[in-house]
Amino acid sequence: MSVSTDDDKTTDDKPEVEDGTESEAAESEAATEASESEAADPARPAGRNRGRIAVRAGLATAFVVLLGAVGFLGWQLWQERQIADASEQARQAAESYAQVLTSIDSAKVDENFDAVLDGATGEFKDMYSQSSAQLRQLLIDNKATARGVVLESAVQSASKDKAVVLLFVDQSVSNTNVPDPRIDRSRVKMTMEYVDGRWRASKVELP
Repeated sequence: MSVSTDDDKTTDDKPEVEDGTESEAAESEAATEASESEAADPARPAGRNRGRIAVRAGLATAFVVLLGAVGFLGWQLWQERQIADASEQARQAAESYAQVLTSIDSAKVDENFDAVLDGATGEFKDMYSQSSAQLRQLLIDNKATARGVVLESAVQSASKDKAVVLLFVDQSVSNTNVPDPRIDRSRVKMTMEYVDGRWRASKVELP
């Protein structure tokens, strides 16, 4: 039968102390190697900085492109709105002028002619001015009267200062030879131009 002594206990405990010391030494060595590795690779933080700068530059470029696209879209919508407004104004002016142009009273022929010339411009104004003297006498001699009514109108094409308007007009006409009024139906193509703050007819066609 063996007896355990203090020397045996001391001998058994020594390896455990040595194992702990070796573990701590290994951890310290690993930490030192990691620190040395980071110190030996200065390019790693610089690479991350360059990545961040590239991302920021990309975002800035995308923002500028987006801002430009929004600005262009806004300008385009504004242009379309301007043309739409001009188109409607030209159509309304053409309707009013078509009624002036197709309505006549031989007792007020000078007033009628003045109204027609006031709403005309360019080629049509020149043509009407040249023929008005002969037409005036013809209307007076035949005691002609006419009244025009616009049935429908539509804009064929338009810009901010020019529009082509199509109109369907009924004109009631009477004179000494035809005392009972008759209805003439006409299709009128009218070119309107924005001149001196007003829409005026520069060309009138009967296609």
